[in-house]
Amino acid sequence: MKWPKFDKFNLEERTILLGRMGSHSHGTYIPPADGGIDDIDVMGICVPPKEYYYGLQDFEQVDTWVDEYDIVIYEVRKVIRLLLKNNPNVLGLLWLRPEDYIEISPHGQLLIDNRDIFSSKLAFHSFTGYARGQLKRMTHHACKGYMGAKRKALVEKFGYDTKNAAHLIRLLRMGIEFIETGQLNVFRTRDADELKAIKRGEYMLFQLHIMADELFKRAEEVIKTSTLPDRPDKDKVEELLMEIVRAYLPA
Repeated sequence: MKWPKFDKFNLEERTILLGRMGSHSHGTYIPPADGGIDDIDVMGICVPPKEYYYGLQDFEQVDTWVDEYDIVIYEVRKVIRLLLKNNPNVLGLLWLRPEDYIEISPHGQLLIDNRDIFSSKLAFHSFTGYARGQLKRMTHHACKGYMGAKRKALVEKFGYDTKNAAHLIRLLRMGIEFIETGQLNVFRTRDADELKAIKRGEYMLFQLHIMADELFKRAEEVIKTSTLPDRPDKDKVEELLMEIVRAYLPA
């Protein structure tokens, strides 16, 4: 992967973690030759220079395309805030398979090694909340503004957004597993083929509603017996964040 052009600072030097996300990390990528419309999603974390901590400069993230890669790189404090909320997308960056990481600095590895300090019962609200968002977008076609032509064609063909449908089921299953075990299974070993079938439109809409209803009910059950802490340990998180930032700023 080529690094994006960025005129504010050397993004490559200051990125501590970079990984393939989305369908590649889930094992659900469908290549264009097979009718797939998946992007190659990449997410990273960076620590900007001192002006962004001591001065007036501001930076939260950079979103860009480089060739076939859809890249987003977040400033480390923004990532930490999202991790404290158990944001499903960002949380997944710390639970990838080794082969899905593009870059891991020592401090990126430190984040991975300490990923459990972010785990909490807040995952119930974040995962089910994101899933409900996918459920709404799956059938509310007024949201077509975010779609490309190929995705609109899928909606017109099947009557619902098959990509949102696959996200809906995946998010609920991942959330349930995480709440039950404390392990976030980003790569879908057991249900990747089923999720790809959903993306291909091989399920009727009523079947997906039944599956989702059952999973929402299951999530309600497992949160009652979950052994995860109610909230992340903010003291440990702050210590970790300060250690990372200090390493990239001059004394």
